[in-house]
Amino acid sequence: MLYQLDQEIIFPHPKLANEDGLLAVGGDLSTERLLLAYSHGIFPWYADDTPILWYAPKERFVLYPNEVKINKSMRQFMRNTKFQVHQDRSFRKVIEKCASVGRKDQDGTWITEEMQKAYIDLHVKGYAHSIETYDENDVLVGGLYGILVGNIFCGESMFSDKPNASKLALVHLCQNFNIALIDCQIYSEHLQKLGAKLINGEHYYQMLQQQTLNSNGF
Repeated sequence: MLYQLDQEIIFPHPKLANEDGLLAVGGDLSTERLLLAYSHGIFPWYADDTPILWYAPKERFVLYPNEVKINKSMRQFMRNTKFQVHQDRSFRKVIEKCASVGRKDQDGTWITEEMQKAYIDLHVKGYAHSIETYDENDVLVGGLYGILVGNIFCGESMFSDKPNASKLALVHLCQNFNIALIDCQIYSEHLQKLGAKLINGEHYYQMLQQQTLNSNGF
């Protein structure tokens, strides 16, 4: 059953999602609704030509920071690189880059202008964060962004203009913050190679219930 949302800021329980994870349609991208969604394992994923669609997958693709896999070539890159990693210096640029990057088997982007504005608002209010990689000329060349729910980082997207730039940002997130879990949402081969794996969606939901939403949690 697909639930139709209205102006009331409320969601059905994630366990009521369809087999493909689709839970509800409609509503808006207000800060209040987005924070409620993420604190219950729900996230928006839709295109410009569709209404807002809300998902709560039956299985969750996650990365435990202490299980991140850094292969030999990446370790060598990290030892020798002049790249620098920073937090929250250019959130707007990171989300714009993520929206514009081309992706295999994907026509266009799901990071619509409406979504960009909503997540920038979340960032201004201290709930959304970016990890950014800069080259030796201080040019932004990679990064990722997401929502922090307690010590769970709900990753939204990442981009890389130079080899290993987004990997470096992800490894930095794993190694330098008190993060218990990174929610990658949906399976990708790239993240699987870095150590991400599928877990039961109900287990993920239970973990979220132990978290407290605080702004500026980093």
